[in-house]
Amino acid sequence: MSEVFEGYERQYCELSANLSKKCTAAGALAGEQKKQKLSDVRAGVEDAEALIRKMDLEARSLQPNVKAVLLAKLREYKSDLNNLKSEVKRIASGNLNATARDELLESGMADTLTASADQKSRLMMTTERLNQSGDRIKDSRRTMLETEELGVSILQDLHSQRQALLHANNTLHGVDDNIGKSKKILTAISRRMSRNKWIIGTIIAVLIIAIALVLYFKLAK
Repeated sequence: MSEVFEGYERQYCELSANLSKKCTAAGALAGEQKKQKLSDVRAGVEDAEALIRKMDLEARSLQPNVKAVLLAKLREYKSDLNNLKSEVKRIASGNLNATARDELLESGMADTLTASADQKSRLMMTTERLNQSGDRIKDSRRTMLETEELGVSILQDLHSQRQALLHANNTLHGVDDNIGKSKKILTAISRRMSRNKWIIGTIIAVLIIAIALVLYFKLAK
């Protein structure tokens, strides 16, 4: 709930109650006193309209879920202000005779006060519902923040796991390179051993041939 909107709302409720009292008083007056009282009421109505415009602008600047609730509440205030304007026009019409004025004082004013009380009761109920909606919105926002914190924690864990996997991957690449180097060394050693075997075999063969030739020449003599 917007604190700015609530401030305008309190001002409007106080002004509306004050204007209702002035309308009631103006209905019992006549002549210049009545005109002066109605002039004060009209000035108050203009102030009330200004407050409603401010509330409307403030409500439309808020988030959609809060805005919908406040605009519904604002419609109640606009209806209350329209009723007040109608009452001012009826009092200012000057077509009421003394009997009608007495009836207005005896019954009409009571009906107006009753209607005003009913409207205030509805406004209070609406305010209570709005407060409950505000509490639910706060709970939802708190849950959303907790969910966001949980998501951030999960992302941090995933990032840590990713770093660990990258480190393990780099280690595996290092091991693979070492294995490749070892394989090359073993291959070179194997080739040298094979070459040495051929050399030793050739030397042995030459020695055998040489011994055979020596023995042959000795036997031939």
